[in-house]
Amino acid sequence: MEIQRPITDWLPTTMKEVKKREWDEVDVVLISGDSYVDHPSFGTAVIGRIIESEGYKIAIVAQPNWSDDLRDFKKFGKPKYFFGITSGCMDTMVNHYTAGKRRRATDAYTAGGQSGHRPDYAVNVYSNIIKKLYPDTPILIGGIEASLRRVTHYDYWSDKLVPTILESSKADLLVYGMGEQPLREVLQLLKRGVPFHQLTMVKQTAYLRPSEDNIPKNKNWDDINLNSHEVCLEDKKAFASNFKHIEQESNKTFAKRIIQKVGTRNLIINPPFQTMTEKEIDNSFDLPYTRLPHPKYKKRGPIPAYEMIKFSINMHRGCFGGCSFCTISAHQGKFIASRSENSILKELDQITEMDGFKGYISDIGGPSANMYKLKGIDMSICDKCVAPSCIHPVVCSNLDTDHTAMTELYKKVDEHPKVKKAFVGSGIRYDLLTPSYNKKGNKESMKQYMTQLQRRHVSGRLKVAPEHTASDTLKLMRKPSFDHFKEFKKDYDKIDDKYNLNQKLIPYFISSHPGCEEEDMANLAVETKELGFELEQVQDFTPTPMTVATVIYYSGFHPYTLKQYYTPKTKNEKQKQQRYFFWYKKENQDWIKDTLFKAKDPTLLARLLKKEPTNQKPKWLEDRHKKTTSDSNYNKKSKANRKNRKKK
Repeated sequence: MEIQRPITDWLPTTMKEVKKREWDEVDVVLISGDSYVDHPSFGTAVIGRIIESEGYKIAIVAQPNWSDDLRDFKKFGKPKYFFGITSGCMDTMVNHYTAGKRRRATDAYTAGGQSGHRPDYAVNVYSNIIKKLYPDTPILIGGIEASLRRVTHYDYWSDKLVPTILESSKADLLVYGMGEQPLREVLQLLKRGVPFHQLTMVKQTAYLRPSEDNIPKNKNWDDINLNSHEVCLEDKKAFASNFKHIEQESNKTFAKRIIQKVGTRNLIINPPFQTMTEKEIDNSFDLPYTRLPHPKYKKRGPIPAYEMIKFSINMHRGCFGGCSFCTISAHQGKFIASRSENSILKELDQITEMDGFKGYISDIGGPSANMYKLKGIDMSICDKCVAPSCIHPVVCSNLDTDHTAMTELYKKVDEHPKVKKAFVGSGIRYDLLTPSYNKKGNKESMKQYMTQLQRRHVSGRLKVAPEHTASDTLKLMRKPSFDHFKEFKKDYDKIDDKYNLNQKLIPYFISSHPGCEEEDMANLAVETKELGFELEQVQDFTPTPMTVATVIYYSGFHPYTLKQYYTPKTKNEKQKQQRYFFWYKKENQDWIKDTLFKAKDPTLLARLLKKEPTNQKPKWLEDRHKKTTSDSNYNKKSKANRKNRKKK
């Protein structure tokens, strides 16, 4: 039987709920594009609970109606200190549209999975409305949409280069990255009487200031000036060169302050905080969450994103993979912030007492499940590092990749009397577990981890992300050679066979990534087929702000080398690349035959679509091949064409 909790267990969402707490006014109003779920996996809940923990009166406006008389924005009146605004757990445009720019029919962060409860570019829309209604009240924006759009960036959905979101939103201050540390400092300074407009020295924040005003001085910070927004509009190479500095300064232990001229103002981005300590991250996860959606959604149906994670545990944040297409390190940081075992096991106890729990933990993981507790051996070396990845092009010799702490924690979770199974639903970094790549890693700890993982924590399928098979594309992605994935698969299969587990390995791949040619996708299809895969889950590259790949997509230049690269952009190019994923579907096979025949690549075609033994060519292929030039002549021509295309 479900236990009824008092409404005051949640942060208030109406004036009636405010009155139940005997408040006459609120200090902060937090506006979110998501339905309100009071759970540590949802940023609105975390930020709301931190504001509460600092002694402030906080109210939440979840998914306000932006197209009526704006009553949702007015219901709490003017807060004492500021409005906080976030689009929610996702960038609005990624939430709303596919890589092909088709509107999604559902929204996983909305009750009932219904779409249409938030506007496009939600941070801009919400902030502009508040600025008109309450022009004298400060606005603080944060969350992934604001964080990744903090500087001049390419917006895929409008196909334009746009300035910092501070310009378009008219907000007063931006918090980037995971917001607990800067938010606590902001709240403490306000409590001490510092006016909002004087909050210019808080780390991990950004703001605009008139060009004629002096840049606030801080003797502990060095500055770096980017190419102005106006220069970027005129010069794509200048835009690309900016990103090297943005990425490096975002991931340094001791970073520089970034300054960029935008029109008649300067964008000032203060350096980030250092990685959260174990105590700090525990404090965020140990706040008094109900772990439940607000009761007002009961009649509207379940919230899909919540249903997916309600019986899961997040062990850590951050990712040192530095993949070119991924925004995790840009938002959560390169260095890993790990929770204590005690905090994790305490949360496990809470989950086992929840209504509907039947003994299964859906995920015990993180952005990359097997990075818990991994960090530098000598942190003073890490303090000077500017590399965007700790594991590419090789695993750093200063990185401790011992998986023992994870293995022991899995065992402790497994031993809980109310847990039948605890699955690792997050993807794992297979390269950290492959001795051929992680050459200095502790091989015994890798083996023990994989044995524990495969025997006790795989729900029939284990997700890994080789992402591609082509060496040139993988280098651009900052991913290891596909040969290392083959080695990992061998080791995985050995354990699977030894214990008779019959658990599938599910690899993820991306098409249309910068640098990826159509022939690379044909090779990808062949190599994955020969490993026994029929791909189900594939992804078309989606340009999102704050990634190397997006910079290349827009500008054509790699931000670190300023070399030019080809990127498939047209609908036709992208669809062709996707079709190779599904070579086994009848509707694609004739197209593949014709395409590879025209490309004069009979060997590749025979490998991909053959039903005969490997050394026997299909009759139709032999007949067609009589009309073609020799393979050697074609291969020379193909290489020459590819070089010419890259030059263009």
